[in-house]
Amino acid sequence: MEYTIQKLGRMAGISTRTLRYYDEIGILKPARMNSSGYRIYGQAEVDKLQHILFYRELGLSLERINELVNSDSFDGVSALKDHREQLLDKKRQLDLLISNVEKTIALHEGRITMTDQEKFEGFKQKLIDENELKYGQEIREKYGEDAIARSNAKLKNMSQSEYEEVTRLTEELYATLAEAFKTGDPAGELAQKTAELHKKWLTHYWSSYSKEAHAGLAQMYVDDERFKAHYDEKVPGTAEFLRDAILIYTGVSNP
Repeated sequence: MEYTIQKLGRMAGISTRTLRYYDEIGILKPARMNSSGYRIYGQAEVDKLQHILFYRELGLSLERINELVNSDSFDGVSALKDHREQLLDKKRQLDLLISNVEKTIALHEGRITMTDQEKFEGFKQKLIDENELKYGQEIREKYGEDAIARSNAKLKNMSQSEYEEVTRLTEELYATLAEAFKTGDPAGELAQKTAELHKKWLTHYWSSYSKEAHAGLAQMYVDDERFKAHYDEKVPGTAEFLRDAILIYTGVSNP
């Protein structure tokens, strides 16, 4: 089967504008152009688009998806198996949140009691699972299994007030980082306040803190494309700015 760009877009539920953009950036090129200059897609392109849409649902950047689906070593069957496992992880997250909502309804109807910690179990587990999905391999390679297990346990055991504090701190951190970036000075007062907030934020997750580990994490924000894309999402260069501010804050030059 072959499809025009309009037919493929309708079948996949995406716009022809998106397909043209995918062609422009090289993530999905048509099999050929017909005599009238229209893009024509074959079975291989249909299969590749399916993988692209799976990866999009899992939150990967287009840059990362491009690297994956157009790699010489890309294995479609293995990728589908990975998609399945990651989608099952998301299903488990949703099941946990649904269970949490049902318990909360029962609590308000007077049918059960619920501790403050239980009220936030679903949210905390969702955060752990999302971090595992996006960054688990890199974090484990850098810090080891034991460190990750301790960090996850600390998050799970947060009290309601601790959870609210880390949520507030996260918002303050990103807002201060945005303002500090505008100054262009990673050694400035706002940038160093950002680094201090980042340290406070880390202590809610890390069982122990060291300047070297803090600096190493900041460097990973730049070296790992997924972290970099997260911080650079709104303003390119933010990841490098945060890294520089933290290196100045910690006094570690070679993390």
